[in-house]
Amino acid sequence: MRIISGYLKGRSFSVPSSFPSRPTTDFAKEGLFNVLGNQMDFEEVRVLDLFAGTGNLSFEFISRGALGVTCVDKSPKVTAWLKKNAASLGIEDKISLHTQDALAFVQRATQQFDLIIADPPYDLKIHNAIVQTIFERNLLRTDGQLIMEHGKFTVLKEETNYVNTRTFGNVNFSFFK
Repeated sequence: MRIISGYLKGRSFSVPSSFPSRPTTDFAKEGLFNVLGNQMDFEEVRVLDLFAGTGNLSFEFISRGALGVTCVDKSPKVTAWLKKNAASLGIEDKISLHTQDALAFVQRATQQFDLIIADPPYDLKIHNAIVQTIFERNLLRTDGQLIMEHGKFTVLKEETNYVNTRTFGNVNFSFFK
């Protein structure tokens, strides 16, 4: 995996072949960050990365200047790997790791974020519950947004605060404000 922009541009981090999550493709990641780059100044955001997996998106936000990223993943193997990669990139002070179920985390969270990104397994039927809970719990700051990554069979346009969906290859990002 490689970081595509920012002060860590070109740096890579490893992910073992047995890793239990699916990383966002470079094509989709570039498309997402092109969209976001026209909407916000990354140097002023606090990010919540639900289903953090490889840390691919978290590390990209940090490289682009995010104030901090909170990563949530229920797998101890994943959070241990995130911690190791964050240390190798020298960014452990910018990342907060939580080994916890993502829905349970947002059901208890009190902190607000500028940006929340969620990338649950495509076949896990939790997308709508995550969206609803984030807005019920008021976890976004004013002008904040939620981005839900999902496959083509997940439909979120009926959810409250839906803005649009962007597709990059087989990856869909639904935006909520």
